[in-house]
Amino acid sequence: MTERKYNIQYYMAVPDLFSIINASLGFLSIIMISKGVIGFACQLMLLAVIFDSIDGWVARRIKREDDEGFGRNVDSLSDIISFGLAPAFFIYSTTSFRYINILVSLLIMTCGILRLSRFNVIANVKKSTFIGLPIPVMAVIVSSLYLSGIFNEYLNLTIAAFTSLIMISSVEYPKINTKNGTIIVILLILTILIGSNFKIFATTLLILAMAYVLIPLIRKT
Repeated sequence: MTERKYNIQYYMAVPDLFSIINASLGFLSIIMISKGVIGFACQLMLLAVIFDSIDGWVARRIKREDDEGFGRNVDSLSDIISFGLAPAFFIYSTTSFRYINILVSLLIMTCGILRLSRFNVIANVKKSTFIGLPIPVMAVIVSSLYLSGIFNEYLNLTIAAFTSLIMISSVEYPKINTKNGTIIVILLILTILIGSNFKIFATTLLILAMAYVLIPLIRKT
């Protein structure tokens, strides 16, 4: 039994494979950003969002028991790559305001780490809503902002900084149900596949993401 506890196969389950794909897509997005292929990098970030939603869906379908929290940790570590590091590097690489772009990038990373750490601590306590903005929204916003053609350095930095701070706020955000989740996944797929030709999909995705960010915030105030 002791030997089995140290065996990685003892902890791993099917949902973790989707989390690893999520992390891999985030890493590939970073590589594409470094090569200057920004549009493709944004598409990879959006694809990572899809795989992030799949791992949770699969875990619920198979009724996974994860008493040790292995799956939750794999998911969070993957998320920080795809939705923390990739958007941070995107902001740094696509804006020319020296030092400010570095500070905003660091803010994204720091708030992402704090948000995911808090989520892991309170996940079993607060199940009906998210406390603070879910980190995948960061990737959706920066990617759809670029793919929609509404890209502006001032706007990008401002929205990224604002979104980072909302991630570590105490504002409660609703969990997306299966029906709405399916619609969003379809919109993500359309944006990934033909978003460069029909910017309406990326623009719609951006509007929905910003509405999700702002409506609970307005209601709280």
